[in-house]
Amino acid sequence: MEPIAIIGIGCRFPGAENPEAFWQLLCDGVDAISEIPKTRWDLRDLYDSDPNTPGKMNSRYGGFLPQVDQFDPHFFGISPREATAMDPQQRLLLEVAWEALEDAGQVRDHLAGSRTGVFVGISNHDYSYTHPDYSTQPQGYDLTGNALNIAAGRLSYLFNFKGPAIAIDTACSSSMVAVHLACQSLWNGESTLALAGGVNIIVSPIGHIALSKLKALSPDGRCKAFDAKANGYVRSEGAGCIVLKPLSKALADNDPIYATIRGSAVNHDGRSKGLTVPYGPAQEALIRQALDNAGVAPSEISYIEAHGTGTPLGDPIEMMALGSVLASNRQEENYCAVGAVKTNIGHLEAAAGIASLIKVALSLKHQQLPPSLHFENPNPYIPFDTLPLRVQETLGPWPEQFGLAKAGVSSFGFAGTNAHVILEQAPQSSQVPDQARPLKPPYLLPLSAHSPEAVKSLANTYQDYLATQDPNPTLLEDICYTASVRRTHHKHRLALVVNSPEDAKERLQDLLQDPSDLDLASGSKRGNRRPKVVFVCSGQGPQWWGMGRELLQLEPVFRGAIEECDALIRSQANWSLLAELTADESQSRLGETEIAQPAIFALQIALARLWRSWGIEPKAVVGHSLGEVAAAHIAGTLSLADAVRLICDRGRLMQQATGNGKMAALELSLADTENLLSEYDRIFGSAKPNLGIAAINSPTSTVVSGESRAMELFLEFLAQRQTDVFYKLLPVNYAFHSSQMAPFQEDLVQRLEGLEPQPETIPIYSTVTGSSSQGSDFDATYWGQNIRQPVRFAPAIEALVEAGHTIFLEISPHPVLSGYIAQTLNHLDQAGVVVPSLRRSQGERATMLTSLGKLYTQGFTVAWHKLFRSSHCRVVSLPSYPWQEERYWVEQKSQRPSQRPQAFLSQENPDVHPLLGQRLRSPLTETLFESQLTPEVQRFLVGHQVYGMVVLPGAAYLEMALAAGAKVLGSDLGSGSTTLKDVVIQEALVIPEDASRTVQLILTPDGTGEALWRILSLATEDR
Repeated sequence: MEPIAIIGIGCRFPGAENPEAFWQLLCDGVDAISEIPKTRWDLRDLYDSDPNTPGKMNSRYGGFLPQVDQFDPHFFGISPREATAMDPQQRLLLEVAWEALEDAGQVRDHLAGSRTGVFVGISNHDYSYTHPDYSTQPQGYDLTGNALNIAAGRLSYLFNFKGPAIAIDTACSSSMVAVHLACQSLWNGESTLALAGGVNIIVSPIGHIALSKLKALSPDGRCKAFDAKANGYVRSEGAGCIVLKPLSKALADNDPIYATIRGSAVNHDGRSKGLTVPYGPAQEALIRQALDNAGVAPSEISYIEAHGTGTPLGDPIEMMALGSVLASNRQEENYCAVGAVKTNIGHLEAAAGIASLIKVALSLKHQQLPPSLHFENPNPYIPFDTLPLRVQETLGPWPEQFGLAKAGVSSFGFAGTNAHVILEQAPQSSQVPDQARPLKPPYLLPLSAHSPEAVKSLANTYQDYLATQDPNPTLLEDICYTASVRRTHHKHRLALVVNSPEDAKERLQDLLQDPSDLDLASGSKRGNRRPKVVFVCSGQGPQWWGMGRELLQLEPVFRGAIEECDALIRSQANWSLLAELTADESQSRLGETEIAQPAIFALQIALARLWRSWGIEPKAVVGHSLGEVAAAHIAGTLSLADAVRLICDRGRLMQQATGNGKMAALELSLADTENLLSEYDRIFGSAKPNLGIAAINSPTSTVVSGESRAMELFLEFLAQRQTDVFYKLLPVNYAFHSSQMAPFQEDLVQRLEGLEPQPETIPIYSTVTGSSSQGSDFDATYWGQNIRQPVRFAPAIEALVEAGHTIFLEISPHPVLSGYIAQTLNHLDQAGVVVPSLRRSQGERATMLTSLGKLYTQGFTVAWHKLFRSSHCRVVSLPSYPWQEERYWVEQKSQRPSQRPQAFLSQENPDVHPLLGQRLRSPLTETLFESQLTPEVQRFLVGHQVYGMVVLPGAAYLEMALAAGAKVLGSDLGSGSTTLKDVVIQEALVIPEDASRTVQLILTPDGTGEALWRILSLATEDR
């Protein structure tokens, strides 16, 4: 069977919120077990050292996660009401699965609709015990929120996976059986990718009490696997998920690989010595079958991650079975190391197997074996002297052996279902040497999230992450490759062009301090509408001797387009485009019209192709003067050969017009310019107009063109007449778009006779007419008008805006039209975005990447893989998604003495005030806080009684108001800056000892730094 690659890991374990933290915990030999938090249940009511005491537990310990009541439902499109009804196991699994997919570099959109399988080990259902009315009055989301099978089905539903979705309950072996079934699904072709994992959350004391009666729990809360003092296991919670793919596909897809799964097996004890008693012969048969399925000899196994619960009965049975199998053909000194992750994080029950497997996968990746804790004196019932097994007591290197390192992982179930998986070190990948990588900085680093707050949080985590990275450009390329090609892109976005990890960190810091930084781009996608961009091709003027030179070296798509244009130009003229674009400044002829116009055209074609290869497809095109030729080709109206013939003829003819005219730019409207020209003609008595409008660039900007002497007189007249009008004589000696072009117009029409434009494939807007045009309009006659008629650029932009276009990309060597577009947008009172392609004397790729980043933040889908040589890049571990979590929890009624023991998730955490409670999401202008007050949680209330009834103290009202002011108004409680006045307590708040009260504080700021506050209450049973 083909090995299965583990390409991604997500996990939340006691003391570790991600794989990196988990590995550090293992290496440091940390025991993450703690006393049961008060936020779960009150040990004073439920603990007794005697395991036989009814309704009590004999262990005060466990492995717990912080804030399991917190969740980010909006990321997954889940309503707050449904989120509250959801078992926290489902919620945690969603987040961990997402983190595993991110770690694997799998993009959500690419997986949608695929045969991705989901296999989840889940057994516990504590949350249903906390529902006050679940058994008698279930609500709409209670069934799906608490059904174990939904844990897998919801994942497939939300991510649109079409492979199997299976929830497995074999108790403690559930998640390892899930891995086995996932591999089987991949091996038989049922799935193309698989998620496998498990989850366990403990929010009810019932499990602890029941296991105490079985005397299964360690009273001192320490898992002492294989030790003489082993006295039971420690209950823990957590979740783990791995992403699996056939090895050949993972290698072909350039996926990261932690380790591979060579084979697995599952069996049952059968009718053994007891339903819950471990059975050695079944375990031995299981391991032999797994090795046989993997094609691995027992002597090749150098490490075993044991089930290792730390029970006096289970440990010896397991070790004897392991020794019996692994001794086969093993040399005397070739000991097999053995350990148990339960000594670090306890027994995660349904998620125990996946925790063990993740430990081994990380060990194989890092080629280190972490220590197994609490092993001091061997269990006397384990004959280590005769077994080829040694407990791994320290952090050390993986044992030396021939070939790739191999390990086995065991997981045994409460009801007799056993699973074993054989893992192997990942094959060595053939990486391209750093110096051989063709692409050098800068790179574009995109970040995105579901909300603005999440983007800011992500930027902060990246800032911290980048501060720890080596100043290596190759690593930076891998970071940017992973963040762009191998991550899902969300609605709210930012992007920055970076040259090193340190540069990236500093630019993120700038962004966090000032989002308007010009070197950065940030914004958000507008709803579900696809953004539209207009390609705007400039006219003559922005060319310069160094244009396109960097892109020729770095971008194959750009160079290919230039080479294609070069061949066509050489067939039409006696000069080489490539030679002109690579000439020294002293030898450059780009100032000559005959050379400049074809060169600008070719550059525009190459830029357009490069933009389109990056995924930026125009939804409309427009050109200014000669830019209309490139626009016509981009729109599909002219073939490249026809466009090159046209631009070469145009350039030659207009070269002949050089030396006989002048052009001047005026900051005046069309009407004002026409009035001024009329007045000039009347005063100077011209027999015929020798000056005219050459271009209408914006509602407040025009260009005048005509005879040289007439232009000098006109500008003198303008300076005397309107001293406040800005004007500029352009550094040219021709009068394009004037009456001087009439003879050249006729000549060009004749030369283009027979030109057959094609129907446009992209809407094209004419700057001869200032409106939308059809492809058939762009015939020989049109191109004659193109050199003679005024450039109606502003009307064309206005028509584009009217058609719904507000994003413009200038296709030119330097932005000369962007300012005019911005003026037009401003005149129309229309928000918009205008970005350049290149800037004179600035890094060309950096400029394009900056604009690409701006377009990305506007919601454009970028073809990220085209920005990298993917085969040269590595997927690296990056900060995972920053969940914006809030409390979602079914608030239970107070427990009465006759009720069964229940858990409560109190609000004892730093972010939630014990009296004020949780801030509620609300569309109202008021701010609402809500808490549950009950003597069982807020025990100080018992000490404040009036005539035997618990009454909320007056000081509690004041404390709640001060806390609300601190949170909403930002005042400092310790500074004495907050004052309360006009406080009236209308009636006492009585809280029965066997019930609770829902209390809300409503804060209404008045805009002056003050606020009105009210406190209201409701009996929980009246909700």
